[in-house]
Amino acid sequence: MTLSTIDRTADPQFGRSSAPAKEQGPDTAPVVAVLIPCYNEEAAIAAVVQDFRRALPDAIVYVYDNNSSDRTVEVAKAAGAVVRHEPLQGKGNVMRRMFSDIEADVYVLVDGDDTYHAPSAPLMVKRLWEDQLDMVNGARVTEIVKAYRPGHRFGNRLLTGMVALIFGNRIHDMLSGYRVFSRRFIKSFPALASGFETETELTVHALELNMPIAEIKAPYKDRPPGSHSKLNTIRDGVRILRTIVTLVKEERPLPFFLAIFAVLAAASVILAWPVVATYLQTGLVPRLPTAVLSTGLMLLGFLSLTCGLILDTVTLGRREAKRMRYLSIPAPGVHPARKAAGS
Repeated sequence: MTLSTIDRTADPQFGRSSAPAKEQGPDTAPVVAVLIPCYNEEAAIAAVVQDFRRALPDAIVYVYDNNSSDRTVEVAKAAGAVVRHEPLQGKGNVMRRMFSDIEADVYVLVDGDDTYHAPSAPLMVKRLWEDQLDMVNGARVTEIVKAYRPGHRFGNRLLTGMVALIFGNRIHDMLSGYRVFSRRFIKSFPALASGFETETELTVHALELNMPIAEIKAPYKDRPPGSHSKLNTIRDGVRILRTIVTLVKEERPLPFFLAIFAVLAAASVILAWPVVATYLQTGLVPRLPTAVLSTGLMLLGFLSLTCGLILDTVTLGRREAKRMRYLSIPAPGVHPARKAAGS
């Protein structure tokens, strides 16, 4: 598959054109953009840019700098990347800006730390375009302990397992920073997160809308000398866990509030049982505060259940609106007219 070039006259720095990428037919090569969010990656960014320019020679490589204090910007420009800036700190903020600014048919998202395998990119792009997928996830494969530390590996499995249990078991490396997206995924993704938890958002967005997705194993290596991880295992793990809980509340409100109802109702019954037993034996209620507490917990439980029922209806409407927005964008590799004709 040959990748097409983009119109570089639209912006003096190969920037965004006022018009979206042209609709592609099934035999037309896609316009590909490589997106690299960066923060203090002077030691690694040149190799990343050069590797992806070799792997995808017709793609434009964009580096979005996130307030780097080293020479990341100069090094990226010298390597041939289009460099832009996002002042709001955090990977999620950078990705929101990239997804808003860049117009393409296929988007390759990769971290700027030189740990991901650039030669896998053409295969991932081809798989997405030819199979008309919306996301291809690059699942990390490595035997290098320093590259994928046991704590990070365990945390990834735990968090990925939680998302799989709740939203569907279709992704096995939820926190991978190497993915390929279709235009309709990017332009229907709300991008609300501000930090590393944005990977969780990406995965849940695909699973919630039942998008066609795939996962390809990609080699993973350790960082080059002088490059340091920005990930804090505990802090960012807690933020990701909090994001999962928030997404469950927003996307699965009935089970979420039903669980709260079950806890409150069980506590209410446990507290009420001896009070009721004493009343049946003596006709008296000697522990009035316990009886009041039990009643209050049960009322709160039913209030939670009511909230779940109402929000479940609201969530259904939101999901339908997101689905319609998603469907308004042509699928990768399919011209709308030909799609309608069934060809």
